[in-house]
Amino acid sequence: MSTPIRRQTSANAVLVVVDMQEKLLAKIPTAASLIHNVGFLLDAANLLELPLRATEQYPKGLGATTAEIARRLPANVPAKTSFSCCGAETFLEDLTLLHRPNVVLAGLETHVCILQTALDLLYAGLHIFLPVDALASRSDLDHTTALRRLEQAGAVLTTAESVAFEWIGDASHAKFKRLSKMVLERSAG
Repeated sequence: MSTPIRRQTSANAVLVVVDMQEKLLAKIPTAASLIHNVGFLLDAANLLELPLRATEQYPKGLGATTAEIARRLPANVPAKTSFSCCGAETFLEDLTLLHRPNVVLAGLETHVCILQTALDLLYAGLHIFLPVDALASRSDLDHTTALRRLEQAGAVLTTAESVAFEWIGDASHAKFKRLSKMVLERSAG
């Protein structure tokens, strides 16, 4: 029996940014490209008016979300001590109330908070999309192993640019030219 094809659109998806905090980013070898790619996803989500959610892991100890990302997020990012975002306040209930079955996860760290959040959301019946260039861990082994495990669990591996084009769906979309410009600017640096 084959797995059903999962497609996301700007009408059925939500972007969740996980723990993009300065003290965590300082330990990530790919932090600059991670910030660039998560920022691109946030810009695309804002352009297409997708709901955005975010979390911070123990901000008293790990500090706030990096300014480059925080300026693109809604105010009042919930704090958490659990590794899964589902342990943050009413995170899962909030996602459920959006009635958007497709969740794009971006942020840190792939093998801890992303992994545990994705597994909890899959268990809750949501579809998980993982733009691999908008996820990171301190170690490449931890990152790639977590991605393999999550793909086996049913998450869909993709890229930030692929997500943005899937959200827009068609070159006739009213915001396609703006998205195309964002893609070109992203490629330029």
